[in-house]
Amino acid sequence: MTTLGSSAGRSSEIRPPDHGDPAASTPYDPLRLCIFATVAALGWLLGPVALLLFAVLGFTGYWKAWRAGLTRSKCLLGDTRIVLGYLVLLAAAACAGIYLRLL
Repeated sequence: MTTLGSSAGRSSEIRPPDHGDPAASTPYDPLRLCIFATVAALGWLLGPVALLLFAVLGFTGYWKAWRAGLTRSKCLLGDTRIVLGYLVLLAAAACAGIYLRLL
């Protein structure tokens, strides 16, 4: 029986670092947070126009994914059809905001 401190057990237990796996050596990149901040800044600057743009963009992406067979989303709402309805409501709110700004 070998123990962890013995030389016989070390050869099979010690492994060199895996340099082929970039995820093992690079720190977490919080890219999503930068994207969220950029979307928030655009929303603040452009108001309802930005909301309409992102709602239509999101709807288009989810529509294509739904047509390709996606039924469950990683979105908090879950069901792809509910997400599509939510995006339609956001687009309608954006249109109302644009209309009210023009008055």
